[in-house]
Amino acid sequence: MPGSCGQDEHDLKGVKMELLEGILTRRSVRSYTSEEVSEEDTRRILSAAAMAPSGLNNQPWRFVTIRGEGVKEDLSRLTRYRRIVISAPLLVAVFIDRGAMYSEVKDHQGIGACIQNILLAAHGLGLGAVWLGEILKSAEEVRLRLGLAEQMELMAVVAIGHPTGESGEGVGRLPLSELLLREM
Repeated sequence: MPGSCGQDEHDLKGVKMELLEGILTRRSVRSYTSEEVSEEDTRRILSAAAMAPSGLNNQPWRFVTIRGEGVKEDLSRLTRYRRIVISAPLLVAVFIDRGAMYSEVKDHQGIGACIQNILLAAHGLGLGAVWLGEILKSAEEVRLRLGLAEQMELMAVVAIGHPTGESGEGVGRLPLSELLLREM
């Protein structure tokens, strides 16, 4: 039931990283070991995703977890990031349920928060992840390959796995002085 404290919230216990540390140290990870992502970690990540804010608490996100080599191979043909899709032990396809939407802008903002929660939860669990948006050019083909209803619209695929340690330094960020328009 929306708004109630359920078992999923309790699945997040045990995540150790401090929040701001996690936000400041998270990086896109594109190279993974062959070690599987556990079912427990997958549930924790999806539980964190489901806790994202949404207008009217409509929670329009829906997920498909993908581990099967055949499906990953098929999806890899739909993006230029083929190597990442094939090598990631876990893919999470994030969809918006158009039937649950009430505001195009607010619901898409909520999906962004949901995807950010996936990335941060994976990082907090010691996993690496990357948000793949380029595959959206093939959104309809992805939806059909996954056998989903027409009201499901692909928003992203997130690749998740145990990092090889090759993530390197983060991409530089603009200084706050360039981002802050005005203090009033």
